[in-house]
Amino acid sequence: MGIMRRKGDGLKLGKREVSSFLLEDNFERRLGTSPPDLAGLSSRAAQYACSLLGHALQKHGASPELQKQIRQLEGHLSLGRKLLRLGNSADALESAKRAVHLSDVVLRFCITVSHLNRALYFACDNVLWAGKSGLAPRVDQEKWAQRSFRYYLFSLIMNLSRDAYEIRLLMEQESSAYGRRLKGSGGGAMGGTETAGPGGPGTPGGGLPQLALKLQLRVLLLARVLRGHPPLLLDVVRNACDLFIPLDKLGLWRCGPGIVGLCGLVSSILSILTLICPWLRLKP
Repeated sequence: MGIMRRKGDGLKLGKREVSSFLLEDNFERRLGTSPPDLAGLSSRAAQYACSLLGHALQKHGASPELQKQIRQLEGHLSLGRKLLRLGNSADALESAKRAVHLSDVVLRFCITVSHLNRALYFACDNVLWAGKSGLAPRVDQEKWAQRSFRYYLFSLIMNLSRDAYEIRLLMEQESSAYGRRLKGSGGGAMGGTETAGPGGPGTPGGGLPQLALKLQLRVLLLARVLRGHPPLLLDVVRNACDLFIPLDKLGLWRCGPGIVGLCGLVSSILSILTLICPWLRLKP
């Protein structure tokens, strides 16, 4: 597990898997968060900043000429990013090959499938670059753009599924540790109240009040887990922000250029932060 492995998992890590994790630090790519891609991340942040600025200018009635210049700058940044991503498909496939050796079956599935979809996303992106740069003028750019965003969306879904799995395991560990502390301090009655189901023994009214209390405790536990594991929190926020981009581009949920620009900018800043502070990157 990326943040905290369950007891016994560390015993399953052979020399090959440990070596794989070390390689992951140097070569893993997560849609523009690998160390060599700082230029791409900066271009991405600038592109979505232009999108957000263009939306603000349009909303406040700026001159059409200024809006046109901002759109042109955004287009040039997008084309430059595609150029910087040439060859990323091979890196994504290498990351998928390394993820196959993970001992946890859920992490192995989510991370491997995510990398494979990223490889397909980058391949479609390369075709788009060839079309927009004039090397392949007959390319149907709309069709390839839709394909790339579909692969991008599925990769993000796998990333969020992995995050949810990590959160569930950490919540279970935190809950078990809390129960052991209560038992050791003689607070068994309190522990029983926390874990009792709705309408269980000792619940006067049962039903909705008990359910609301249980939900509140789960939310507090979730907040505690995320606060104690910043890499996981940052990964959840980044993936959630990125999710709005393909949803809008595919027409599944129209949120507008302002929201897309804001989410893309926040995601890019957080990704740059993980490069400046490597310990904030979720591993493997």
